[in-house]
Amino acid sequence: MKRRYFAFTAAVALMACAFAVRTGAQSWGQLEKITFSQAVALPGVVLPAGAYTFEIATPNSSANVVRVIHRDTHQVYFAAFTERVRRPGNLRPGQRMTFGEAVAGEAVPINVWYPGAGAEGHRFLYR
Repeated sequence: MKRRYFAFTAAVALMACAFAVRTGAQSWGQLEKITFSQAVALPGVVLPAGAYTFEIATPNSSANVVRVIHRDTHQVYFAAFTERVRRPGNLRPGQRMTFGEAVAGEAVPINVWYPGAGAEGHRFLYR
């Protein structure tokens, strides 16, 4: 009985380690360096003025995860699922973001990030 329990426990531990290695090895793909002259907001966080790297999970992934890292401190400020959206036809060339409205004195929320010259963007999910 003890041998079965030990074998079962060892198998579960081995599977957990394999899962941890697999998920920890997720590669991050397309990235873009963006500098803000004033504070902006993402769901649940305010990014102080400064330089940040916006990254998306490998483009072939269905995860739609965006991660935002401070370029100097390498602190991860944001990592969450986003919703893919099409780039509107009226968006001027080179425009990388659209913003929402904020009350005076509060950080303006980023609605959508459009990386590169692609036809898709990543809408941040505010609740």
